[in-house]
Amino acid sequence: MQDSLRDPNRIVITGVGLTAPNGNNLSDYRAALLAGKSGVVPYETRYIGPVLAGVCNFDEFRYQKKKDRRRGTRAGSVSIYCANEAVADSGLNWEQVRKDRTGVYIGITEHGNVETENEIFEISKFGYDTSVWSHHHNPRTVANNAAGEVTLNLGITGPHLTIGAACAAGNAGFIQAVQMLRLREVDLAIAGGVSESIHTFGIFASFASQGALAKHADPAKASRPFDKHRNGIVVAEGGSLCTVERLPDALDRGAKIYAEIVGYAMNSDAMDFVLPVAARQAECMQLALSRAGLDAREIDIVSSHATATEQGDIEECVALQTVFGDRPSLAINNTKSFIGHAMGAAGALELMGNVPAFADRMAHATINLDDQDERCGLRQIVANQPRSMERVEYLLNNSFGMLGINSVLIVKKFPREHGGVYE
Repeated sequence: MQDSLRDPNRIVITGVGLTAPNGNNLSDYRAALLAGKSGVVPYETRYIGPVLAGVCNFDEFRYQKKKDRRRGTRAGSVSIYCANEAVADSGLNWEQVRKDRTGVYIGITEHGNVETENEIFEISKFGYDTSVWSHHHNPRTVANNAAGEVTLNLGITGPHLTIGAACAAGNAGFIQAVQMLRLREVDLAIAGGVSESIHTFGIFASFASQGALAKHADPAKASRPFDKHRNGIVVAEGGSLCTVERLPDALDRGAKIYAEIVGYAMNSDAMDFVLPVAARQAECMQLALSRAGLDAREIDIVSSHATATEQGDIEECVALQTVFGDRPSLAINNTKSFIGHAMGAAGALELMGNVPAFADRMAHATINLDDQDERCGLRQIVANQPRSMERVEYLLNNSFGMLGINSVLIVKKFPREHGGVYE
């Protein structure tokens, strides 16, 4: 065991920062998930009017000056908040950290739509005179914006990337961090995913045109994965970024360790722009298990991707059945039922919402599951009330996206005697 603790290819999560529609730190977020507290609320969006959305309420100016916020973006602001919270939580002596050996890897679904829509709306007030177009538009809309804003805020001079992976992007941010740490390109990574999606009317309009925008008289009940009466996606914003390190480095500084990243995979359906493919999703899970050296029977909790779209939920259930069978000790849950679909942030927020299960041995529920669709009839789905678990050692996190991109991340409980946070 002691020799394996010095293995630099072992990668761990040592600090957590997040903002979700139902919590602005891990403790509050986890409490909301266990209490069944939704973060979905009525929301007004340009041209469309009243919709439902998962809306965050964090302090944008806790780590950012008003001037910088005006110049930057909502995605950048979410990223700056989460990154600073993660650094503070990690116990790193930030002044002593080599900024040239620090990388920022943030998954995002799309970027630039918010700023472009805003600028077009502004020039419409002036007869579409482009002379009033903001000179900040270009740096606001480049694809690396969110990660770049973090480097400006924290003085990081190492590499930064945003990873465009649709709704698989939250996992992809962590995967990029693992790879860069193993390649010795960086010594510390800030990684995860963010979303500003609710601030573009286009995403609501597109889902509405597909008949895939959720509606419900009670906003808290609008997001209904696996339920027979689900009627679509609730769009959400948010983010979760974590400090990620090689295990020997974390141990040398006495870091607390939330989890070890032990397996990952990404693949492509190569079938359709939006329709998922269960076989490819199953292959992605199986590849992640193989890389982790695990049997499917060793996974305790699966955090499902299900978005409350009919075919998406069904295909994932087929994939889960293929990989895990009917083992009753497995718990399958869904975080989107609480906060909506946070797009590029979804995978990261859903992962971190489940990590505290290493301590409390509770699988948080899938809420609003009142009439389970028989086509999503997996008995392991945790419905409406948290489930007490005999053990929680491994979590598997699914995130799938448009254009057929799939991602899976597997994390392991780290022993308390060697710096793990949880008993």
